[in-house]
Amino acid sequence: MKKIENKTLIKIGLSILGLYLVIHYWTSISGAVGTVFSAAAPLLFGFVISYPLNILMNFYERHWFPNSKKKIAEKSRRPVCLTGSILTVIGIISLIVVLVAPQLVNCIKLLVAEVPDAINMLVEKLKTIDFISKDLINTLSSIDWKSRINDIIETVTSGLGSAMNVAVTAVTSIFSVVANLVLGLIFALYLLLDKNRLVRQLKKVTEKYVPERWLSKATHILGVINDSFHRFIVGQCTEAVILGSLCTIGMAILRLPYAAMIGALIAFTALIPIVGAFIGAGVGAFLILMESPMKALIFLVFIVVLQQLEGNLIYPKVVGSSIGLPGIWVLAAVTVGGGVMGIWGMLVGVPMAAAVYRLVKEEVNRQPKVEAVREVCNEDPEQSE
Repeated sequence: MKKIENKTLIKIGLSILGLYLVIHYWTSISGAVGTVFSAAAPLLFGFVISYPLNILMNFYERHWFPNSKKKIAEKSRRPVCLTGSILTVIGIISLIVVLVAPQLVNCIKLLVAEVPDAINMLVEKLKTIDFISKDLINTLSSIDWKSRINDIIETVTSGLGSAMNVAVTAVTSIFSVVANLVLGLIFALYLLLDKNRLVRQLKKVTEKYVPERWLSKATHILGVINDSFHRFIVGQCTEAVILGSLCTIGMAILRLPYAAMIGALIAFTALIPIVGAFIGAGVGAFLILMESPMKALIFLVFIVVLQQLEGNLIYPKVVGSSIGLPGIWVLAAVTVGGGVMGIWGMLVGVPMAAAVYRLVKEEVNRQPKVEAVREVCNEDPEQSE
């Protein structure tokens, strides 16, 4: 008994010492952790890339000669399906960029060209108001707004171009991002090509050094998290495709401009839970507004109706039921995740909340051993006592 008490005191003492060291050297520890995460950024990025690619690759593998026992089919399945999944993602991103970017650039140019006329129109309206000073109106009327706006654009452009430190910082940042993307993609390819061997090696190491009780619980928790993320990604992509298709078809029926482009934009932004479609709708309304304010108003009414249909019918059936998370917790996860990590927090928050919700639900509904035995044996609790 004395030996057990000494061990307990030693554990308490070490815990207090560790807590004191963490608090006292928190600045150094946080800096070291930040350095480690910064150095491991390409690996983390590669893991993030490999996860959705793995879902797509598994889909292709189930359809690439699934019943064939020939060597050429088995050896080619993994590289062919991996190549197909990468090309699919690149094709989708390229399609969205080709559809959206040119129209967005044209609308910005049109907006810049229309600003001087809008200002002149505003000045003419101000002349009809009595309490505004005539000197101020005359001063505003004498300004060549088109030349002033061009001067501002040239000043900003030349100022940014002549600032050497800004240029160096921008080049360095771009190079760092590109390097991380390339290294992350290479790491993701290695992960996906050798995932079976890596899983076997990880399983052997954990079985050797991790206690069986902890290992079974950790395996279950990781399995629930993986299943939640898998269901969320598949459901969210399916919902985005449905929403984008409905938006394109509805806009074509209503004869609204940029139907295909805005439909692709809505589908892309709909990957962000709840608020994504509103972001796409705002950009789409801005683009249509440059052509016709009335059509922009019709588009906003159409999007509101479509959002109600999507929120009440499509999303609960496609995503909500797949991850098993009530709507109120989806909203809470998006709000908290967005506040902590921005858009990435919105994407990660929902499946993580679904996993926690599922684990807590399992724990709450788990019956005590005595009650479970009684239920199986159909015993009366009062008689057994």
